[in-house]
Amino acid sequence: MINVLVLGAAGFIGGHIAKKAQDVGWKVYGFRRNSAAAGHLQNQQITWVEGDLGNLSSLKAAMVGMDYVFHAAGYYPTDYDPRKVSRQISFAAEQMKNVLRATREAGVKRLIYTSTLATIGLPPENESRLADERDFYRPGSLPENGYYEAKWAMEKVALEAARVGYDIVVLNPTTVFGPGDVHCSTGQILLLIAEGKVKAIPQGTINIIDVRDAAAAHINAARIGKTGERYILGGANYSILEAAGVIADIAGTKPPRLTLPDWVLNFYIRLADFLPFIPYPPFHIRAYKQWQGYNIDKAKRELGLQSRFLEETVRDSLRWFSQHEIL
Repeated sequence: MINVLVLGAAGFIGGHIAKKAQDVGWKVYGFRRNSAAAGHLQNQQITWVEGDLGNLSSLKAAMVGMDYVFHAAGYYPTDYDPRKVSRQISFAAEQMKNVLRATREAGVKRLIYTSTLATIGLPPENESRLADERDFYRPGSLPENGYYEAKWAMEKVALEAARVGYDIVVLNPTTVFGPGDVHCSTGQILLLIAEGKVKAIPQGTINIIDVRDAAAAHINAARIGKTGERYILGGANYSILEAAGVIADIAGTKPPRLTLPDWVLNFYIRLADFLPFIPYPPFHIRAYKQWQGYNIDKAKRELGLQSRFLEETVRDSLRWFSQHEIL
């Protein structure tokens, strides 16, 4: 019997990793801080373990006897404050080091780390291609963006550990949609469009993957992923306008008709920086110049990544939100 621990099993992606691990016959343990949290796993036979990523002893105790550990609970800065970025980076790096130390001391065979598209940088200007695993976020290029800086700090620690003997596979999901988004993270985008509240959207490209396809790739990463490698888990590339149109069409609402030029986003960001009563734009809006399409051939080739059509993902997501009285 293969024993696996999912850090963040009460979350969106982590919950689906836990489900998929059960589907292949593995014994699944879920690591959580809140003893009442179960995410979308209320009816699943998960063995829950309480602890905290900042508590080494609780991590180590949970990891003893595990073959694989899936780390889908990486630190996520929740507030935008340039004065806090250095602390956010430090906290993120130390948290990752804690997880790594626990895996080593507990004798875990492999760590599969769920990173993010934010750590995939832009390709060199002299190369006309989609971004892939060779492209790294350049630390300091968004110095006031705690999310991008902290996520890079965590991935950097993981990759450095792999170079000195830790068995780690890094996965970089793109924009993740799907049923089970209990905290309405990326699902908030679907809800706003489905409710007809989005009248204008930014320009640019978006890559979307179904959470169930991302979870399946995590299982394959544990089995056959190459140590020290990073894999972009994605689906098709769309213009943001095209993707919004698909969502609106399935929801039966009017799609956004206007696209916002870059100068409007710049103006909004600068205005929010100077006027405290204006809500801060989300981290990804502030990084709009990093929005891009992605090449997912490596994950398809080495992990057997399969990506379903966006239409199926949207239908299933909206149905789940409706069933849970969120939509």
